[in-house]
Amino acid sequence: MTNKTVFTKDLANKKLHVTREFAAPLDKVWTAWTESDLLDKWWAPKPWKAVTKSYSFTEGGTWLYYMAGPEGERHWSRFDFETITPMQSFSQTSKFCDENGNTPSDYTGMHWHNQFYATENGTRVEIDLTFNDVAIFEKMIAMGFEGGFTMGLNNLDELLA
Repeated sequence: MTNKTVFTKDLANKKLHVTREFAAPLDKVWTAWTESDLLDKWWAPKPWKAVTKSYSFTEGGTWLYYMAGPEGERHWSRFDFETITPMQSFSQTSKFCDENGNTPSDYTGMHWHNQFYATENGTRVEIDLTFNDVAIFEKMIAMGFEGGFTMGLNNLDELLA
């Protein structure tokens, strides 16, 4: 299962479940998901890069970053951290925004619940993404979320190796 990203779509309940295993210990995988200097190295699908403007991995904290494209594009996003159980799970809401973290008032974004499990061969990460609006769910899929997120997770494999 290592190196394979599995997506399970549940359109009726506006949920996307993602599973990925990594051949690395839990503490190393957790750190790669929770420290901005490491996130910047793997989060964006190549040739894009993630660039952090501000980061506070605390309950109530925010990660404000942009995806930098090869033509100088900048697509801003923010993650608002909600719950954190060290080495086990964290949840957050992600939204597109401007460079100051302002989000459109009508945009609900998506909710992430990330869980981390030590396995015999490394670490399994399970992510439940939920959407308030089925149209946003469908738009994220249409924009290539699965392919882009898989590419980012492949970058993480390389970083962990």
